[in-house]
Amino acid sequence: MSLVDRGLQLALRSSTRLASSDVLDRLGMRQSVERGLFRATKGTTRAAAVAGRTFAAATKLTSPARQPRAQDKGLFDLTPNDEQAMLIEAIADFAATAVRKAATEADAQSETPDELLAQAAELGLGMLGIPEELGGVMAERSAVTTVLVAEALAHGDMGIALAALAPGAVATTIGLWGDADQQAQYLPPFAGETPPAAALALLEPRPIFDPLRPGTKARRDGSDWVLSGAKSLVPRAAAGELFVVSADVPGTGPALFVIESGIEGLYTAPEPAMGLRAASTGRLILEDVRVPAGAILADGDPLVFAECVQRSRLGWCALAVGTGQAVLDYLIPYVNERSAFGEPISNRQAVAFAVADIGIELEGMRLTTWRAASRADQGKSFDRETALARTLCTHKAMKIGADGVQLLGGHGYVKEHPVERWYRDMRAAGLMEGALLV
Repeated sequence: MSLVDRGLQLALRSSTRLASSDVLDRLGMRQSVERGLFRATKGTTRAAAVAGRTFAAATKLTSPARQPRAQDKGLFDLTPNDEQAMLIEAIADFAATAVRKAATEADAQSETPDELLAQAAELGLGMLGIPEELGGVMAERSAVTTVLVAEALAHGDMGIALAALAPGAVATTIGLWGDADQQAQYLPPFAGETPPAAALALLEPRPIFDPLRPGTKARRDGSDWVLSGAKSLVPRAAAGELFVVSADVPGTGPALFVIESGIEGLYTAPEPAMGLRAASTGRLILEDVRVPAGAILADGDPLVFAECVQRSRLGWCALAVGTGQAVLDYLIPYVNERSAFGEPISNRQAVAFAVADIGIELEGMRLTTWRAASRADQGKSFDRETALARTLCTHKAMKIGADGVQLLGGHGYVKEHPVERWYRDMRAAGLMEGALLV
């Protein structure tokens, strides 16, 4: 155990012992001491969050490496090719045998086991957006493949899927829009045996949030950028080694910045949510974080930022589809086996129609998401298709979750069945911004 770990352990043990003592009440000092403990614990969390790897370019690129666009076949055919089918089969098997079994405990502990994340990395989940020249596995860019992967993984659990896919969002962002130096410095570790914990952070802790108008600000100071603000519900924030965050550049608009965790002024704080608890969501706090001029992606192009938001929303649609499919697959055998008044409850029209509606809505969500991703791969405009998918998945995902709980009756409200967890997770589809990228 390192000295840092020993210090953290000792501090937590002392804090617990002090908080449970009745001496504080007798002296009338409990409130002041608890405030001090909160500040000390917060400071300890910040100190722990800044420890990470050092990113250095092993090779020099003369120009950015880009995955070529998918070819336009002239047909609306979203049938997975052989490569996609093999990958999805492997992901689906992993989701069914490993993710589903770990989901309940991961939700209760608000953490995905490290060994599960390592297995996900072995499947290449973080390399889908990396060009082949830098160790990637895909010959061409494929948002459709990422959508299929997210859907299959979310069938096991959405929170674990988010934790496993978050690093790939950073790799894809840099692969799509990073310059040669940024790619050489940051992308090779994502193709290695131990990819870094990373996350795309767009969401902010304020009401009526618009990702295209971030409250986080970036200002020039000499040749550097100085960022101030906060990001909300960032997956595995405390363990993060690399972040891509959004910030408003006065006179230009929103832009993306690459920030390493060890930089001064970057802190994290726990921020557990109603759902997605396995993703260990936290808050990212930027207090005058100074980064070099080369930290900005695509020279702050607002069109690039808008495309990033669209691709992120498609990622959330894919997670909603996968979790919704899990609800349907759980409901069908349940309503066929559950008896009331001497017959299966699926014989009741109200039950049968409700289950059929879930299946119908799922197909609509799936096809609109796939179509938007397909257009993105071909370099066509996909903002309209993304808006349709986002709207459909936002409303229908919550309804599917609510109907799933309702159709299980009392069983839908208890943790013995996973539907209540899926319901909590699916509500995130219309609330979250960032974290995923297709």
